[in-house]
Parts: sequence; C-alpha cells; structure tokens
Amino acid sequence: MTDSIYSDLKQLGGATVMPTSPEEAELERVPNPQADVNYNVRFTAPEFTSLCPMTSQPDFAHLVIDYVPGDWLIESKALKLYLGSFRNHGAFHEDCTISIARRLVGFLEPRWLRIGGYWYPRGGIPIDVFWQTGEMPKDVWIPDQGVPPYRGRG
Repeated sequence: MTDSIYSDLKQLGGATVMPTSPEEAELERVPNPQADVNYNVRFTAPEFTSLCPMTSQPDFAHLVIDYVPGDWLIESKALKLYLGSFRNHGAFHEDCTISIARRLVGFLEPRWLRIGGYWYPRGGIPIDVFWQTGEMPKDVWIPDQGVPPYRGRG
C-alpha cells in the first residue's frame, strides 16, 4: 500500500489466517477522515457462530453493530476475522455479544455504539442480547436494526 492513513494495516490486501480465538484476533483501525461529522456505520453479520460452552454444539446469531465513530474507523476485514474467531469459542450468547461490544468500544472509543445479538433458538428458546453505550445521538439517522423478533409458529 502507498503511504497513507491505511499504510499501517497488516491484514487488508493479503492472505490472512483465521484467528483461533477472539483473544488472538487482531483488530485494526484507521483514522476517521470525516471525524468532524456525526454519522452511523452499520455492520451486519447474519451468519455469526460460536459454541455452547457446555455441549460444544454450534450456536448461530445475526449480529447488527451500529456505531457513531469518533477519531477511528474499524477496518472491516479485521472485524470479519475477529467475528470469525468465535467459531470455535465456547461462551454463552450474552457473553459473546457483550464481549464483542466492549472490545470494540475499548479499541475505537466511538461516540456511540449499539449491538443487537439475535440468536437462533436452541432448546426451543431464542436469546436476544442488546447493549449500547448510552443515549442514541439525536443528530444521527440510525435506522431500526431490521431483524424481526422471533415468532416461531406463534
């Protein structure tokens, strides 16, 4: 890459190996060239997977992450690899969802962040997990996450 705000990125533009755990995964960020503007960034991961820590059976979720960046933007390939690193990670739905949010908040220091973890049913019960850093900014358009509540045959 040429010398620019992107020159420190290690994972983008080349072959990478999927990290074996969330702790091993390396997040990357770039300076936000529009830091003077409040706007929303949305990442949707409709095929997120992790493992039940008790049975090692797979758990599946549709994650929606909204954030209003401050000085930093998350690099999307690094985020994809981080989320993929949960594939062999054993943790309950709540722990996975909140761990992702807290790591992103600590790494990016966004003006605001919200995560919706819409987990598919296991044992007949869906578990949805929602968290945000504070009040939703009033001057930013943040659409509904667009994931309908689970209805089953109800």
